[in-house]
Amino acid sequence: MTLRVYLVDDERLAVDRLKRLLEATGRVTIAGTSTDPEAALDFLSSHPVDVLFLDIQMPGLTGFELLERLDRDVAVVFTTAYDRYAIDAFSVNSIDYLLKPIEPDRLERALDKVERFAGQPRPDVRALARELAAELSPSRKLERIASRVGERTRVLDVARISHFSSKDKLTFAVVNGREHVIDHTLSDLEARLDARRFTRIHRATIVNIGFVGELFPALDGGVLVRLKDDRHTELSVARDRVRELKERIFRLDRRFDQP
Repeated sequence: MTLRVYLVDDERLAVDRLKRLLEATGRVTIAGTSTDPEAALDFLSSHPVDVLFLDIQMPGLTGFELLERLDRDVAVVFTTAYDRYAIDAFSVNSIDYLLKPIEPDRLERALDKVERFAGQPRPDVRALARELAAELSPSRKLERIASRVGERTRVLDVARISHFSSKDKLTFAVVNGREHVIDHTLSDLEARLDARRFTRIHRATIVNIGFVGELFPALDGGVLVRLKDDRHTELSVARDRVRELKERIFRLDRRFDQP
């Protein structure tokens, strides 16, 4: 099956590169491209396509706003340079995402996914756009987070994550001692997590306060946290963050002790 695809990105170089990559697959017909989301909306309103490759961040009209105004359902593959947009919402039905710079093998997997869902009911693109925009709002606190390994996406409940750690330029969400790679930085997580539940205890660690079972002195004179997880994980607490952590634990306990 040859897919009719349309490309929307406000950067001409990005459009041209994606077009070349798609043509090299031999699996698609390019129905058109645009760097102007308004012009793309006009085209899509009168020309049916199978797949829309859509940039998220565009001046004037974002990818989500374009979808809200589109009067027909279409399979969507978002393209974005921002890792923080790579969340579980993009794995719904025929929806996928590609991080820039787009790699040929990842593009092939996105086309595979679109073909697998061909002929199946798709979500209402307008409702989906509203949901994704709300999900990605900076003011919205994370409730779920995605860990992608190859073509598989594991959705993690944030409440079950004992801590987040950063090492070797990767960020991990840890559940019962098991590490899951995620597409967020710790700085991004600090801004998106519920500050009543999570706090940074080290430059490389954010902890879920509800999982803190014990604080005790370390041999080097510092402080360690022992978590209430299956492995009784121990984490280092930076000296300048010990007092804040103790205060946060006390506030959390006091709030839940109230009738």
